[in-house]
Amino acid sequence: MTLRHLGLRLGMAALAASLVACAAAPQKPLYQWSGYQPQLYEYFKDGGANAGAQIGALEAQLEKNKAAGEVSPPGLHAHLALLYSKVGNDQAARTHLEAERKLFPESAAYVDFLLKNGGAATKPASKT
Repeated sequence: MTLRHLGLRLGMAALAASLVACAAAPQKPLYQWSGYQPQLYEYFKDGGANAGAQIGALEAQLEKNKAAGEVSPPGLHAHLALLYSKVGNDQAARTHLEAERKLFPESAAYVDFLLKNGGAATKPASKT
């Protein structure tokens, strides 16, 4: 076997090993959904009756994601805005809508609509 063939075989072995290593490494998810989805389910299940508890749980999830260097999913800040609006904290609702728009620019048109209308679309509809 010549030196050239040996080099070629070693190169092929290194390439194969690197491809196997890439395939074996688990991929980190793009967003950390763990606390958001159960809270969203609870919101719809109980009609938003537990807004204060959900705010606490979602704010804690945001802090946990930030501490772990994980990205919070699209909609989490918008849902927090809805919850804050339900409990009458319009400033916090505005802050979370602006965070949603900054993190997810594709939501800008809808967020701008909500902000322009004073957040009326995030408040419960009046019963008539």
